[in-house]
Amino acid sequence: MIFGMTPFTAFHVILSLIGIVSGLIVLAGLLAADRKAGWTIIFLITTIGTSVTGFLFPYAGFTPAIGVGIISMIFLIAAVVALYVYRLAGAWRWIYVVSAVVSLYLNAFVLVVQAFQKIPALNALAPTGSEPPFAIVEGTVLVLFMIAGFLSLRRFHPLPA
Repeated sequence: MIFGMTPFTAFHVILSLIGIVSGLIVLAGLLAADRKAGWTIIFLITTIGTSVTGFLFPYAGFTPAIGVGIISMIFLIAAVVALYVYRLAGAWRWIYVVSAVVSLYLNAFVLVVQAFQKIPALNALAPTGSEPPFAIVEGTVLVLFMIAGFLSLRRFHPLPA
């Protein structure tokens, strides 16, 4: 076990963290009208991997985590299709931007949830996940991603390939 995690859980967490870091680099690129092609591939592969491995945990019935995974996969598929099939032509540019930002946000959302569940100091502030400190952090993350998404839509106009 690694930090009390099974090897599979550690792999899932590592994929997720790589997805978040590479996603933040991709987001910075969107804000600067820079496609960041290499980082985008890393972001999409690791974020898809995070969602897929999330479905492989033993669950009894439908859970919020499964719901987030399904929504994330829908947006990730849209991002991949917009970028690699339609090459960001026409409306596919904004579909890509929205899909990429939402996918990154969902990964960040889960990171905050997991942090409040697993880090003792944060868990003490919001043991059930319904307390104000948790809501404030999640609300702040949501607002920041909404602003970044809006600005990305306005700024990201890549040159045709």
